[in-house]
Amino acid sequence: MDFGIKESIIAIITLNKNVTSSTAPVFYVNNEDEQEKTALLIAKITLGMVHDLRNGVYVVVRH
Repeated sequence: MDFGIKESIIAIITLNKNVTSSTAPVFYVNNEDEQEKTALLIAKITLGMVHDLRNGVYVVVRH
């Protein structure tokens, strides 16, 4: 049996303070530059992929 993070949302990085999640950590950032850097660092650390939802939200997922 294989346990670990697979095929799930690892993190949500957003400019919008109203975004909440009960399943993934939410990182609130102050600007788009900080958002992109934070998403890329989290993806690098977790071996995830960054997806821009084009609504002020990035998600880092494992495929």
